[in-house]
Amino acid sequence: MDTYEKNRREMAFMMRKTGFGRLLTALICTFVLMIGSAVASAAEAQSGMDWDTATVTAEGYGVAPATAYSAAQARMMARRAAIVDAYRQLAEQIKGVNVDATTTVGNMMVTDDTVTTKVSAFVQGARIISEKAGNDGSYTVTMRVPVYGVTNSLVTAVMPRPEAREAFPAPTAGVAPSIPSATLPEVTQQPETSTTPIYGHASSASEAPAGRAIGGYTGLIVDCRGLGLKPVMSPVIKNEAGSPIYGYKNLDYDLIVKNGMAGYTRDISQAKRAGTSPLVVRAIGIDGGNPILSTADANRVLIENGATGFLDTASVVFVR
Repeated sequence: MDTYEKNRREMAFMMRKTGFGRLLTALICTFVLMIGSAVASAAEAQSGMDWDTATVTAEGYGVAPATAYSAAQARMMARRAAIVDAYRQLAEQIKGVNVDATTTVGNMMVTDDTVTTKVSAFVQGARIISEKAGNDGSYTVTMRVPVYGVTNSLVTAVMPRPEAREAFPAPTAGVAPSIPSATLPEVTQQPETSTTPIYGHASSASEAPAGRAIGGYTGLIVDCRGLGLKPVMSPVIKNEAGSPIYGYKNLDYDLIVKNGMAGYTRDISQAKRAGTSPLVVRAIGIDGGNPILSTADANRVLIENGATGFLDTASVVFVR
Protein backbone atom coordinates (compact mmCIF):
# COMPACT_ATOMS: atom_id res chain seq x y z
CA MET A 1 0.00 0.00 0.00
CA ASP A 2 1.46 3.36 -0.97
CA THR A 3 1.84 6.25 1.48
CA TYR A 4 -1.09 8.26 0.01
CA GLU A 5 -3.58 5.40 0.38
CA LYS A 6 -2.34 4.64 3.89
CA ASN A 7 -2.79 8.26 4.99
CA ARG A 8 -6.25 8.44 3.41
CA ARG A 9 -7.45 5.33 5.28
CA GLU A 10 -6.00 6.57 8.56
CA MET A 11 -7.76 9.95 8.11
CA ALA A 12 -11.08 8.24 7.32
CA PHE A 13 -10.68 6.04 10.42
CA MET A 14 -9.99 9.05 12.64
CA MET A 15 -12.98 10.94 11.25
CA ARG A 16 -15.27 8.00 12.03
CA LYS A 17 -13.74 7.53 15.47
CA THR A 18 -13.99 11.15 16.55
CA GLY A 19 -17.31 11.92 14.89
CA PHE A 20 -15.59 14.61 12.83
CA GLY A 21 -17.94 13.95 9.95
CA ARG A 22 -20.90 14.80 12.14
CA LEU A 23 -19.10 17.88 13.41
CA LEU A 24 -18.29 19.00 9.87
CA THR A 25 -21.93 18.53 8.86
CA ALA A 26 -23.06 20.56 11.85
CA LEU A 27 -20.63 23.34 11.00
CA ILE A 28 -21.86 23.46 7.41
CA CYS A 29 -25.48 23.61 8.58
CA THR A 30 -24.63 26.41 11.02
CA PHE A 31 -22.88 28.35 8.25
CA VAL A 32 -25.91 27.98 5.98
CA LEU A 33 -28.21 29.19 8.78
CA MET A 34 -25.93 32.18 9.39
CA ILE A 35 -26.11 33.13 5.71
CA GLY A 36 -29.89 32.78 5.77
CA SER A 37 -30.08 34.94 8.89
CA ALA A 38 -27.90 37.61 7.28
CA VAL A 39 -30.10 37.61 4.18
CA ALA A 40 -33.23 37.90 6.34
CA SER A 41 -31.67 40.75 8.32
CA ALA A 42 -30.82 42.60 5.09
CA ALA A 43 -34.39 42.15 3.89
CA GLU A 44 -35.73 43.41 7.24
CA ALA A 45 -33.52 46.48 7.00
CA GLN A 46 -35.28 47.39 3.76
CA SER A 47 -38.72 46.85 5.29
CA GLY A 48 -40.81 48.69 7.84
CA MET A 49 -42.25 52.17 8.40
CA ASP A 50 -40.39 55.02 6.70
CA TRP A 51 -41.58 58.28 8.22
CA ASP A 52 -39.54 60.37 5.78
CA THR A 53 -41.68 59.08 2.90
CA ALA A 54 -44.74 58.10 4.99
CA THR A 55 -44.82 54.57 3.58
CA VAL A 56 -44.78 51.04 4.99
CA THR A 57 -42.77 48.44 3.07
CA ALA A 58 -42.47 44.67 3.46
CA GLU A 59 -40.51 42.01 1.60
CA GLY A 60 -42.12 38.60 1.23
CA TYR A 61 -40.30 35.36 0.45
CA GLY A 62 -41.77 32.20 -1.05
CA VAL A 63 -40.71 28.80 -2.35
CA ALA A 64 -42.65 26.35 -4.50
CA PRO A 65 -43.85 23.05 -2.98
CA ALA A 66 -42.27 19.84 -4.22
CA THR A 67 -45.65 18.81 -5.67
CA ALA A 68 -45.52 21.42 -8.48
CA TYR A 69 -46.17 19.79 -11.87
CA SER A 70 -43.94 22.07 -13.91
CA ALA A 71 -41.37 24.85 -13.66
CA ALA A 72 -44.03 27.37 -14.65
CA GLN A 73 -46.41 26.20 -11.93
CA ALA A 74 -43.59 26.15 -9.39
CA ARG A 75 -42.73 29.76 -10.21
CA MET A 76 -46.38 30.83 -9.94
CA MET A 77 -46.83 29.08 -6.58
CA ALA A 78 -43.60 30.55 -5.21
CA ARG A 79 -44.73 34.03 -6.27
CA ARG A 80 -48.09 33.55 -4.58
CA ALA A 81 -46.40 32.39 -1.38
CA ALA A 82 -44.15 35.47 -1.44
CA ILE A 83 -47.14 37.79 -1.83
CA VAL A 84 -48.95 36.14 1.08
CA ASP A 85 -45.80 36.47 3.18
CA ALA A 86 -45.49 40.17 2.24
CA TYR A 87 -49.11 40.80 3.24
CA ARG A 88 -48.48 39.11 6.58
CA GLN A 89 -45.40 41.21 7.24
CA LEU A 90 -47.16 44.42 6.18
CA ALA A 91 -49.95 43.70 8.66
CA GLU A 92 -47.42 43.23 11.46
CA GLN A 93 -45.52 46.38 10.49
CA ILE A 94 -48.70 48.45 10.42
CA LYS A 95 -49.81 47.23 13.84
CA GLY A 96 -46.69 48.84 15.29
CA VAL A 97 -47.24 52.27 13.72
CA ASN A 98 -47.78 54.97 16.35
CA VAL A 99 -51.04 56.88 15.93
CA ASP A 100 -50.21 59.25 18.76
CA ALA A 101 -47.83 59.38 21.72
CA THR A 102 -49.53 56.50 23.56
CA THR A 103 -51.47 54.46 20.97
CA THR A 104 -50.44 52.13 18.17
CA VAL A 105 -52.57 50.83 15.31
CA GLY A 106 -52.44 47.40 16.95
CA ASN A 107 -53.88 48.78 20.19
CA MET A 108 -56.80 50.26 18.29
CA MET A 109 -57.45 47.04 16.39
CA VAL A 110 -57.79 45.13 19.66
CA THR A 111 -60.53 47.42 20.95
CA ASP A 112 -62.34 48.42 17.74
CA ASP A 113 -63.57 45.95 15.12
CA THR A 114 -64.23 48.78 12.68
CA VAL A 115 -60.56 49.75 12.76
CA THR A 116 -59.60 46.11 12.21
CA THR A 117 -61.81 45.91 9.13
CA LYS A 118 -60.47 49.16 7.69
CA VAL A 119 -56.82 48.26 8.34
CA SER A 120 -57.30 44.83 6.74
CA ALA A 121 -58.75 46.47 3.63
CA PHE A 122 -55.86 48.92 3.62
CA VAL A 123 -53.29 46.11 3.68
CA GLN A 124 -55.04 44.32 0.82
CA GLY A 125 -54.57 47.47 -1.25
CA ALA A 126 -50.78 47.17 -1.07
CA ARG A 127 -48.86 47.69 -4.29
CA ILE A 128 -46.07 45.46 -5.56
CA ILE A 129 -43.04 47.65 -6.21
CA SER A 130 -40.55 44.93 -7.14
CA GLU A 131 -40.35 41.16 -7.54
CA LYS A 132 -37.63 38.69 -8.42
CA ALA A 133 -37.37 34.97 -9.10
CA GLY A 134 -34.34 33.22 -7.60
CA ASN A 135 -32.24 30.62 -9.39
CA ASP A 136 -33.08 28.17 -6.60
CA GLY A 137 -36.82 28.33 -7.26
CA SER A 138 -37.52 30.95 -4.61
CA TYR A 139 -39.39 34.19 -5.21
CA THR A 140 -39.16 37.60 -3.53
CA VAL A 141 -41.87 40.28 -3.62
CA THR A 142 -41.60 43.78 -2.14
CA MET A 143 -44.89 45.53 -1.37
CA ARG A 144 -45.65 49.05 -0.15
CA VAL A 145 -48.58 51.06 1.15
CA PRO A 146 -48.84 54.83 1.73
CA VAL A 147 -49.86 56.07 5.16
CA TYR A 148 -51.67 59.08 3.69
CA GLY A 149 -53.79 59.52 0.59
CA VAL A 150 -57.32 60.37 -0.44
CA THR A 151 -58.38 56.74 -0.95
CA ASN A 152 -57.80 53.67 1.20
CA SER A 153 -55.12 55.18 3.43
CA LEU A 154 -54.07 54.17 6.92
CA VAL A 155 -54.95 57.57 8.36
CA THR A 156 -58.63 57.15 7.42
CA ALA A 157 -58.69 53.80 9.21
CA VAL A 158 -57.41 55.07 12.55
CA MET A 159 -58.21 58.81 12.72
CA PRO A 160 -61.93 59.59 12.72
CA ARG A 161 -63.22 62.87 11.34
CA PRO A 162 -63.76 65.25 14.28
CA GLU A 163 -67.26 66.63 14.78
CA ALA A 164 -65.96 70.19 14.55
CA ARG A 165 -62.70 71.93 13.74
CA GLU A 166 -61.21 73.77 16.70
CA ALA A 167 -59.54 77.17 16.42
CA PHE A 168 -55.86 77.53 17.28
CA PRO A 169 -55.34 78.86 20.81
CA ALA A 170 -54.34 82.42 21.58
CA PRO A 171 -50.72 83.09 22.64
CA THR A 172 -50.08 82.79 26.37
CA ALA A 173 -50.67 86.13 28.03
CA GLY A 174 -47.79 87.80 29.81
CA VAL A 175 -45.04 86.00 27.86
CA ALA A 176 -43.27 87.92 25.11
CA PRO A 177 -42.83 85.96 21.88
CA SER A 178 -39.31 84.94 20.99
CA ILE A 179 -37.33 86.80 18.33
CA PRO A 180 -36.30 84.38 15.58
CA SER A 181 -33.29 84.72 13.35
CA ALA A 182 -33.63 87.22 10.52
CA THR A 183 -32.27 84.64 8.10
CA LEU A 184 -31.94 80.89 8.22
CA PRO A 185 -28.26 79.97 7.77
CA GLU A 186 -27.25 77.27 5.34
CA VAL A 187 -27.20 74.03 7.31
CA THR A 188 -25.92 70.61 6.33
CA GLN A 189 -27.16 67.38 7.85
CA GLN A 190 -26.37 67.14 11.55
CA PRO A 191 -25.58 64.00 13.57
CA GLU A 192 -28.66 62.41 15.11
CA THR A 193 -27.34 63.00 18.64
CA SER A 194 -26.48 66.65 18.05
CA THR A 195 -28.38 69.16 20.13
CA THR A 196 -26.89 72.27 18.57
CA PRO A 197 -29.78 74.49 17.44
CA ILE A 198 -30.14 74.92 13.69
CA TYR A 199 -31.07 78.55 14.07
CA GLY A 200 -29.72 81.54 15.93
CA HIS A 201 -31.07 84.52 17.81
CA ALA A 202 -31.00 87.66 15.74
CA SER A 203 -30.55 91.28 16.62
CA SER A 204 -33.44 93.70 16.84
CA ALA A 205 -33.31 93.94 13.05
CA SER A 206 -35.91 91.14 12.87
CA GLU A 207 -37.92 92.27 15.86
CA ALA A 208 -41.58 93.14 15.55
CA PRO A 209 -43.65 95.18 17.99
CA ALA A 210 -44.79 93.18 21.00
CA GLY A 211 -47.45 90.68 20.02
CA ARG A 212 -47.15 91.54 16.33
CA ALA A 213 -46.14 89.22 13.49
CA ILE A 214 -42.87 89.55 11.63
CA GLY A 215 -44.64 87.94 8.67
CA GLY A 216 -43.58 86.11 5.54
CA TYR A 217 -43.05 82.67 7.02
CA THR A 218 -44.06 79.77 4.78
CA GLY A 219 -43.90 76.96 7.31
CA LEU A 220 -42.57 75.70 10.62
CA ILE A 221 -39.48 73.58 11.30
CA VAL A 222 -39.11 72.17 14.81
CA ASP A 223 -35.56 71.08 15.65
CA CYS A 224 -35.90 67.94 17.79
CA ARG A 225 -32.47 66.42 17.19
CA GLY A 226 -31.00 64.44 20.06
CA LEU A 227 -34.27 64.45 22.03
CA GLY A 228 -35.52 61.03 21.00
CA LEU A 229 -38.57 62.15 19.05
CA LYS A 230 -40.86 59.23 18.19
CA PRO A 231 -42.68 59.82 14.88
CA VAL A 232 -46.47 59.53 15.11
CA MET A 233 -49.39 60.05 12.75
CA SER A 234 -51.10 62.57 15.01
CA PRO A 235 -48.45 64.74 16.70
CA VAL A 236 -49.28 67.55 19.10
CA ILE A 237 -47.01 70.55 19.61
CA LYS A 238 -47.17 71.82 23.19
CA ASN A 239 -45.78 74.76 25.11
CA GLU A 240 -43.75 74.24 28.26
CA ALA A 241 -46.91 74.46 30.40
CA GLY A 242 -48.25 71.42 28.54
CA SER A 243 -50.90 73.32 26.60
CA PRO A 244 -51.38 72.15 22.99
CA ILE A 245 -50.85 74.73 20.26
CA TYR A 246 -51.16 72.36 17.28
CA GLY A 247 -53.17 69.15 16.89
CA TYR A 248 -55.30 67.32 14.35
CA LYS A 249 -58.53 68.89 15.61
CA ASN A 250 -57.15 72.30 14.54
CA LEU A 251 -56.79 71.17 10.92
CA ASP A 252 -58.98 70.40 7.97
CA TYR A 253 -59.54 66.64 8.10
CA ASP A 254 -59.35 66.16 4.33
CA LEU A 255 -55.97 67.90 4.34
CA ILE A 256 -54.67 65.49 6.99
CA VAL A 257 -55.90 62.52 4.98
CA LYS A 258 -54.13 63.77 1.88
CA ASN A 259 -50.78 64.92 3.31
CA GLY A 260 -50.61 64.14 7.01
CA MET A 261 -49.97 66.60 9.82
CA ALA A 262 -46.19 66.93 9.59
CA GLY A 263 -43.13 65.74 7.75
CA TYR A 264 -40.19 63.98 9.42
CA THR A 265 -36.58 64.19 8.30
CA ARG A 266 -33.03 63.86 9.60
CA ASP A 267 -31.77 66.40 7.08
CA ILE A 268 -33.05 69.97 7.20
CA SER A 269 -32.22 70.42 3.52
CA GLN A 270 -35.04 67.95 2.82
CA ALA A 271 -37.63 69.94 4.78
CA LYS A 272 -39.35 71.11 1.59
CA ARG A 273 -42.76 70.86 3.20
CA ALA A 274 -42.03 74.00 5.26
CA GLY A 275 -41.52 76.11 2.14
CA THR A 276 -38.73 78.50 1.22
CA SER A 277 -38.94 80.77 4.27
CA PRO A 278 -39.66 78.64 7.34
CA LEU A 279 -39.83 79.72 10.96
CA VAL A 280 -37.37 77.47 12.82
CA VAL A 281 -37.61 76.80 16.54
CA ARG A 282 -35.82 74.43 18.87
CA ALA A 283 -37.84 71.98 20.99
CA ILE A 284 -36.91 72.09 24.68
CA GLY A 285 -38.24 68.60 25.33
CA ILE A 286 -40.31 65.68 24.05
CA ASP A 287 -43.50 64.15 25.40
CA GLY A 288 -43.51 60.82 23.55
CA GLY A 289 -44.17 61.87 19.97
CA ASN A 290 -45.00 65.45 20.91
CA PRO A 291 -42.42 68.26 20.74
CA ILE A 292 -42.46 70.81 23.57
CA LEU A 293 -41.58 74.44 22.84
CA SER A 294 -40.72 77.23 25.20
CA THR A 295 -43.76 79.39 25.83
CA ALA A 296 -41.99 82.28 24.08
CA ASP A 297 -41.38 80.17 20.96
CA ALA A 298 -44.91 78.77 21.09
CA ASN A 299 -46.26 82.32 21.20
CA ARG A 300 -44.12 83.29 18.21
CA VAL A 301 -45.43 80.29 16.25
CA LEU A 302 -49.05 81.20 16.99
CA ILE A 303 -48.55 84.88 16.16
CA GLU A 304 -46.83 84.11 12.86
CA ASN A 305 -49.46 81.53 11.96
CA GLY A 306 -52.05 84.25 12.41
CA ALA A 307 -50.28 86.22 9.69
CA THR A 308 -49.57 83.54 7.08
CA GLY A 309 -51.51 80.42 8.16
CA PHE A 310 -48.73 77.84 7.78
CA LEU A 311 -50.16 75.69 10.57
CA ASP A 312 -53.53 75.68 8.82
CA THR A 313 -51.88 74.11 5.76
CA ALA A 314 -49.87 71.65 7.91
CA SER A 315 -46.61 73.04 6.54
CA VAL A 316 -44.76 71.57 9.51
CA VAL A 317 -41.53 69.54 9.60
CA PHE A 318 -39.83 67.85 12.55
CA VAL A 319 -36.06 67.36 12.29
CA ARG A 320 -35.04 64.38 14.42
